[in-house]
Amino acid sequence: MTIELNQVTTLFLAMALFLLGNFLVRKIGIFQKFCIPAPVVGGLLFAILATILKATGLVSFNLDTSLQNLFMLTFFATVGLGASFALIKLGGKLLIIYWVACGFLAIMQNVIGVSMSYLFNIHPLIGMMAGAVSMEGGHGGATAYGTTVEAMGIDSAFSIGIAAATFGLIAGGLVGGPLVKYLIKKHDLKSTEVEESHEYVAEAHDPAINVDNFTMQAFLIVASMAGGSLLGDVFTRVTSTFMENPIVLPNYVGAMFVAVVIRNVVDRINGNIVHMRSITLIGDVALGIFLSMALMSIKLWEVAGLALPLLVIVFVQVVFLVLFAIFVLFRILGKNYDAAVMCAGFAGHGLGATPNAMANMAAVTARYGPSRTAYLIVPIVGAFLIDVVSMPIIITTINIFS
Repeated sequence: MTIELNQVTTLFLAMALFLLGNFLVRKIGIFQKFCIPAPVVGGLLFAILATILKATGLVSFNLDTSLQNLFMLTFFATVGLGASFALIKLGGKLLIIYWVACGFLAIMQNVIGVSMSYLFNIHPLIGMMAGAVSMEGGHGGATAYGTTVEAMGIDSAFSIGIAAATFGLIAGGLVGGPLVKYLIKKHDLKSTEVEESHEYVAEAHDPAINVDNFTMQAFLIVASMAGGSLLGDVFTRVTSTFMENPIVLPNYVGAMFVAVVIRNVVDRINGNIVHMRSITLIGDVALGIFLSMALMSIKLWEVAGLALPLLVIVFVQVVFLVLFAIFVLFRILGKNYDAAVMCAGFAGHGLGATPNAMANMAAVTARYGPSRTAYLIVPIVGAFLIDVVSMPIIITTINIFS
């Protein structure tokens, strides 16, 4: 029997799993202990249940996750609306260091994937599909580049990339919390900020939420989403005029960029229009629903059926990232609490996606205290700047081994 869920019922299920995850995180100590995000808990539980039901031949689910992109857009618009130019200055040297580290990770992910492909006697581009394409690139990168690689005659590149990205999405949500907990305990780290200074927490002088200010924030968010979608379309058309393969600007990147512009223009006009308390509320809910929807729709039976080489390659990618974060990234970022929180974000988007990074950091800061620096640097680099360096790295790898 197949259970079909439409847009509304899929959304209902995602929200129910989000609430279930919140309940389980509060009640089960191990989830709090390792800072596992609530959407990861709820979404993975359903994915496991769906896999068992399908394997036993009882029930399979067909989910309509078309609203997933809407919630992702909403979340990144709230991120952009929280970034004023005055705060960008706080990134400074740390932002550059973090960005360079992400570029180095992309190189090493491709080196690992290609090197291990020779070990298992498979095509190097198959190994690359379990590298930066699907790790830092996530499902979007796996979809885009997988299609390109298959067009070059490499069969199953797309499915391998999707499977690797799925494993990375799970791993990115699971390892971030334990990684940061280890760093915090080992180095006795503490947040130096009061709760009101957190980038995504309302400042003390913010008025209470009411219909008027909440509606205005909703309008700013939707305006950012609409402007970002148009920007992405225009960018693709412009690059297609002088490039055989036009550069695609993801709509969530466009939404975040437009939101930053709107925030700073609005602040120049009236510094009281943006109401961070409302922005925070909308962003937190959107992030939770997006992650729940993404994880509950994972087809674990496809991951379980992967060939041994792919599983080993992805496992090595996870181990490398964790070791790099502990022994290199944490140190060059300053060996402090902000550096530890940024390592959580690094694990999230280095293996899965930027929403994973934000969920990891949200889980950590909810327990150990805020980190404005991490919340400034990670989304800017993870959602946009990383593409500037990862794209030429991936294209070069494809050209070398095609």
